[in-house]
Amino acid sequence: MALFQKKKYIKINPNRSIQSEKLADPEVPDELFAKCPGCKHSIYSQDLGSEKVCPHCGYNFRITARERLAIIADENSFEELFTGIETKNPLDFPGYPEKLAATKAKTGLDEAVLTGLATIKGKKLALAIMDSTFIMASMGTVVGEKLTRLFELATEQSLPVVVFTASGGARMQEGILSLMQMAKTSAAVKRHSNAGLLYITVLTDPTTGGVTASFAMLGDIILAEPQSLIGFAGRRVIEQTVRQTLPDDFQKAEFLQEHGFVDAIVKRTELRDELALILALHDSSNETNGGNENV
Repeated sequence: MALFQKKKYIKINPNRSIQSEKLADPEVPDELFAKCPGCKHSIYSQDLGSEKVCPHCGYNFRITARERLAIIADENSFEELFTGIETKNPLDFPGYPEKLAATKAKTGLDEAVLTGLATIKGKKLALAIMDSTFIMASMGTVVGEKLTRLFELATEQSLPVVVFTASGGARMQEGILSLMQMAKTSAAVKRHSNAGLLYITVLTDPTTGGVTASFAMLGDIILAEPQSLIGFAGRRVIEQTVRQTLPDDFQKAEFLQEHGFVDAIVKRTELRDELALILALHDSSNETNGGNENV
C-alpha cells in the first residue's frame, strides 16, 4: 500500500545557494548551423559538405583557398611556390603593415593568392587560387608578382594555367602600383598565350574591379560558379552614370553568360571533373597535332 506510506522528506542545506545550483543556459556553437543567403534556410554545417553548397537551393558559400585546393587538386599534389614576397608599403599607408601581419596570422596565407603546381586527375598544371578572406583578395604588388611568376614558369615548362578568381579589386593601400598589376599580369598572360598554351579562369563570388578588368577575363576558357557576382564598377556607380535602372540579375554569372562574357557556368561539385576533362582534351589535341601546340 505504497499510496498510504509516509514519504521521506528531503533535507535541504540552508547554506546552499539556489543561484549556484542553477544550470547554465544551453548554448549552440556558432559553427554548428549556417544560414543560407540564397534560400534563408538554416543548415546543419555538416550537410554543406566539403564543397559548402546549400542542399536546398545550390547556393555556393564562399570558401578559402585551402578549402578550394582540397576539393580541386589531387591529394598531396600541390607544391606551393613564390612565398615570402613582401610589399614595402610604397605609400607608407598608416597601419597597413600591421593589417597585413594580422591577416597573415589569421588566414595562414602569405598573400591574397595561393600559387603553385598541382595535378588534377593526373594532369599537371600551374594553379592559382585567390582568397577573399585576405583583405577581400585585393590585388596589390605581391599578388601581381606571384601571378606573373606563375605564368612565366608555366610558359617555361609548357603547362596550362588555371586561376580561380575572387577579388574586391585593386588594393587601395598601394595606390597606382596596385593598378599597374593589371598591365603586368596581362602581359604575362599574353606571353603564355603566344606559346600556344591553355589558360582557364574560374570566376567565383565576388570577382570585381581591376581583377575583372585584367587577367580574370583573359582566359581561353572562362568558367563561373552559379550566381557569382562578376563586374568592374559597382552597380550604383553604373546606374548613376548611365541614368538607368539595371536588371536585378545584372553582374551575375548567368547574365554574363547570356551576353557572351562567360563560356559556361559549372556547379562547384562538378568543377573538378570539368577541369580534368578540358585538360585531357587539350592534351589529346596536342598529341593529335604532333606536339605542335601552335597548330
